Amino acid sequence: MLKEFKEFIARGNVVDMAVGIVMGASFTAIVNSAVGDIIMPIVGWMMAGVDFSNYFIQLGGGAKFETLKQAKDAGVTVISYGVMINAVINFLAVSFFVFWVVKAAHRLRAKEEQKAEDVKAAAPPPPPGEDILLLREIRDCLREPTDDHK
Repeated sequence: MLKEFKEFIARGNVVDMAVGIVMGASFTAIVNSAVGDIIMPIVGWMMAGVDFSNYFIQLGGGAKFETLKQAKDAGVTVISYGVMINAVINFLAVSFFVFWVVKAAHRLRAKEEQKAEDVKAAAPPPPPGEDILLLREIRDCLREPTDDHK
């Protein structure tokens, strides 16, 4: 059983998956920072500091509440549409950032592939193998007239 476990762990796809998960977690931190620290402040500034998180519709309770937190703390049923608006804005910001990262990665990959193609096109063709040279020698010998056939 230990041998089977070692074989399972040693498979390339398991290791690749683990690396992908670790890289994904690190990338998530980068995306969250880019969105939270760069994109959302710009969006907030453009929207004149409007915070949608306190936009809600109160469905019950007699008193009106100023903030969503107050209403929820009082146990009042609310429709928190402002939280949904913030989630949509956050999704669009994350999507926008990831789009640009993927676009840059594709551009970089295309440049690398073009370099590889240029190197491949510029390289001289490899010399023929020994078997090809031998076949050519046999062919040339067969073409030459011999003393018997003159």
